Amino acid sequence: MTENAAELLDLLDIETIDVNLFRGRQPDTSRQRVFGGQVAAQAFVAACRTVPDDRSAHSLHSYFLLPGDPHVPIVYDVQNLRDGRSFSTRRVVARQHGRDIFYVTISFHVEEEGLSHQAAAPEVAPPSEAIKLADIISSQADDADVEQWKREWSALDVRYVGITGMGLPKDPEHPARARMWVRVDGDIPEDRALQQATFVYASDLTLLGATLVPHGITLNSPTVMPASLDHTVWFHRPFRADRWWLYDQESPSSAGARGLALAGIYTEAGERVASVAQEGLIRPTDPSRLPQA
Repeated sequence: MTENAAELLDLLDIETIDVNLFRGRQPDTSRQRVFGGQVAAQAFVAACRTVPDDRSAHSLHSYFLLPGDPHVPIVYDVQNLRDGRSFSTRRVVARQHGRDIFYVTISFHVEEEGLSHQAAAPEVAPPSEAIKLADIISSQADDADVEQWKREWSALDVRYVGITGMGLPKDPEHPARARMWVRVDGDIPEDRALQQATFVYASDLTLLGATLVPHGITLNSPTVMPASLDHTVWFHRPFRADRWWLYDQESPSSAGARGLALAGIYTEAGERVASVAQEGLIRPTDPSRLPQA
């Protein structure tokens, strides 16, 4: 995927091939399908290129329809649904091999002053005291897995704070929590759309893992088949994805081979800057191998 911030920026620099029509290249990857965060971020960039400069994205709602082929480019078709005095709305369809693989609707808003409040940020250890996710993988996996992680995800610096029962206290009312600090590992230009796009890319990496916390399973477990089904982001306040943000994730429910994950995003200063929601497939590959409650 992307080994550094420069490669991530290059991945998001999609090609304009016609009016409201764009093409995104694929990175060098060993994955069997396109990373959902990649297609969402490239679609986000495509939409941003069609919107007036005086407005920025405040929400996106997307569905992953088919697995993407990592060996061919993705075409992004942007539809202009609305340009009003305060809001613009775009719908982006991502296509490969003549088939729709991803839909997203993105709403943009001019900057306005208004009422403000937020939930308090949780009290957690700072990034400097959190454990690098790469180091955890190194202690639990063989050299091949570690090298694959570095090759695919080194553009992101992910620091593990804890999950329920391991670093976070057990809470019967919230049995599925996962917290980590994240940032793009390198400087990104001070362009709001680009900062948002790199956040969209990163936001799909760990969220589904929260749905597995109560079951003692990780996303790379052979006992489950994980896949993102939909993804929603609300942007509340401007922030930089290349500076630390806390990913406060929880899963209020899993059932029917699907898990729901919700997350609040906070800066180091405790400002709530975004919220994320995702439902994903967590299908058992062999129900007899699942941990028993």
